[in-house]
Amino acid sequence: MASTSDIRNGLCIKFNHDIYKIVEFLHVKPGKGPAFVRTKLRSVSNGRVLDNTFSAGHKIDIVRVETQTYQFLYAEGDTYHFMNVENYEQITLQKDVLDAPGLLKEGTTVMLQINTETDLPLSIDMPTSVVLEVSYTEPGLKGNTATNATKPATVETGATVNVPLFINEGDKIKIDTASGNYMERVKE
Repeated sequence: MASTSDIRNGLCIKFNHDIYKIVEFLHVKPGKGPAFVRTKLRSVSNGRVLDNTFSAGHKIDIVRVETQTYQFLYAEGDTYHFMNVENYEQITLQKDVLDAPGLLKEGTTVMLQINTETDLPLSIDMPTSVVLEVSYTEPGLKGNTATNATKPATVETGATVNVPLFINEGDKIKIDTASGNYMERVKE
């Protein structure tokens, strides 16, 4: 058993008969009254996000987690196939377990968190950003970089991202996997 002082981002806990991963947290000490911890929890089983407030010193049940490196192989419908880079063991996961399945490119290395008690995968930590090639977008106009106007662009994985007007087909762009937003154009 641990207490609220052990809460950190990425920690997996048992709560309401399910396993949740802490997405964000904030320790709050108001001027009047006891301290508390405001958290945002994501269910590992169904991906639902819930806000919860724990009072200071509240006991939480931590799930022991082991992190392993896996490589994304391919997607088949709603099933995604991954391979352990150390022992080449393959596993399949459903689309709803993944945070940003549209940004997964074949060969991408991800960190998979596995429950040590049941040996079941809990969640996947994507890289902070991915570089993908734009497969379709409307033609850009030269010199159109002064405004913050955007247009939709489809990347090689099939995901749609809003990009600045100067991006053209064939350009490689860096995308933030947490938000799915365009970061910058990558020159090679």
